[in-house]
Amino acid sequence: MPDSSSTNKPGSNNPGFDAKPILKGLPNLPGIYRMFNAAGEVIYVGKAKDIKKRVSSYFQKNLPSPRTRMMVSQIVQIETTVTRSEAEALLLENNLIKSLMPRYNVLFRDDKSYPYILISGDQFPRLAFHRGSQHKSNLYFGPFAASSAVRESIQLLQKVFRLRTCENSVFSNRSRPCLQYQIARCTAPCVGFIDKEDYQRDVQHAVMFLQGKEQQVMHELSTRMTGLADRQEYELAGVYRDRMQSLRTVQTRQFVSDFRHDDADVVVCISERGSLCVNLVMVRGGRHVGDRSFFPKNAEGCDPASALQSFLEQHYLSRPTPPLIIVGEVLEHEALQQLLTEQSGHKVQISAYTGGDRRVWLKMAQTNAKLALSQHLAKKASQELRLDALREALNLSETANRIECFDISHTMGEATVASCVVFDKGNMQNSEYRRYNITGITPGDDYAAMRSALTRRYTKIAAGEGKVPDVIFIDGGKGQLGVAVEVMHEVGLADVVLMGIAKGEERKPGLEQLIFPDREHALQLPKDHAGLHLLQQIRDEAHRFAITGHRGRRDKARIQSSLQEISGVGAKRRQKLLTRFGGLSGVVQASAEELAQVEGISKTLAEKIYQELH
Repeated sequence: MPDSSSTNKPGSNNPGFDAKPILKGLPNLPGIYRMFNAAGEVIYVGKAKDIKKRVSSYFQKNLPSPRTRMMVSQIVQIETTVTRSEAEALLLENNLIKSLMPRYNVLFRDDKSYPYILISGDQFPRLAFHRGSQHKSNLYFGPFAASSAVRESIQLLQKVFRLRTCENSVFSNRSRPCLQYQIARCTAPCVGFIDKEDYQRDVQHAVMFLQGKEQQVMHELSTRMTGLADRQEYELAGVYRDRMQSLRTVQTRQFVSDFRHDDADVVVCISERGSLCVNLVMVRGGRHVGDRSFFPKNAEGCDPASALQSFLEQHYLSRPTPPLIIVGEVLEHEALQQLLTEQSGHKVQISAYTGGDRRVWLKMAQTNAKLALSQHLAKKASQELRLDALREALNLSETANRIECFDISHTMGEATVASCVVFDKGNMQNSEYRRYNITGITPGDDYAAMRSALTRRYTKIAAGEGKVPDVIFIDGGKGQLGVAVEVMHEVGLADVVLMGIAKGEERKPGLEQLIFPDREHALQLPKDHAGLHLLQQIRDEAHRFAITGHRGRRDKARIQSSLQEISGVGAKRRQKLLTRFGGLSGVVQASAEELAQVEGISKTLAEKIYQELH
């Protein structure tokens, strides 16, 4: 376990801050260090093989980086933690960066989990798209950079190997083959059209294909076809002939011919006009399965090598790692390489060697990064122009950047949900979106729903638990806007600009009217106005977020109601069902046989539950 070291906490502000007493007491041991500013905020977290040498380097007279000089000028306090090894320091540093998000650490946020191809551990395994936690009983292939690559691969595997893709609840209750069998995408194991041994052979061929062993698959298919032809089973031999032809059509794809591993990642970072982009190219089973670009935060003045180092540390310490990571910069990677090897259970090599085919893949990643960065900068410039146009049209301050927008969604008063979306720093801030389930009001009362959502959000913000927006848009007319004005006065945020967005005639885009609390007449911007386009983007996002939450809440309530209405299923049995299958969706997906395995659920009742829910 890490050992906490004593920390000096000088009270004077920089430049009166004297680092010498602190540096004198630092150990020559591995660990992490945290830099604090006068407000008590952690502005930087770093790791070191030798804490004393690393921290001392920040207080030399001629620091080469303006970014580092700016950071050092704000330091009033330094804390350190000693660890047992540099690798352990790397892990602790990564955890602290993600939790504290310091101002001078380059930050990479990638909340989306990567998709995989799943082959289940059932008696007749299922082929499926998977995202999320993994179970030991199943096989997973990936990760893939995009869901489209997974779905294309599944379609290919269906065409060639004809594995089932249906849910277990459907598979267990078929009495005749489905359409997938009719179009030659499944061998119908659900009704016994293929025995277990032959189906398992098809599964094994699919696994070998996903592992990049295509030549071995081709050889086995050829042997099988020849044997069937010799026995004059020409129709079945034709099936294997068609499979071989399908496989040949995909053998024109790129190979990583001189990689020592079939799985590898290629990572590069480029800089342009003060912005950085990291591109990750994924190679799985010997073929290119896609790429993904990342744009770091807090990267002003940061060089590509430092950003790439930060990306590797933040990205791979929480994800499965391939055996080979090829990078476009020479980095300090020994500690990270050691940690990833221990974490993955197999040897991980990080290499900047660019010979052979690696040069081709690195060039591809660099081209991808340049294209993504140019598109990112163009979009950023476009958003800035839109925001400037909106400020001018609405007479807003030049510093108005943060916009929040509210919408209400329900079906005839059922399952009312309010949404709040946030536009800030030139883009939609998805992580700051919020939904509010509205209860305790007269069904269909949008005014009461809006009051509830606004009160809940801005009572907290007025108390200091969040950022105060510059502008609040309410998707609605004068009534909803009037409620918003009352709430903002009640919570003490009356200075925030409020506006209503009323849909125009026939609710057509471009005819929206902007309603002001202190103006008699509404404002209608031209259809081609750049500020209106930004406003429509924010309003549409609020509507989408609200209706998605409403539908989820409504469907959950209806399923719960359906479960309650089934005779013979009381509160205790409902609880056991929900616990066993992890919620309502799990109960709906379960087969009658699976339902019957729950304590207190007979086969007859299980069949009844299944029929009622489908």
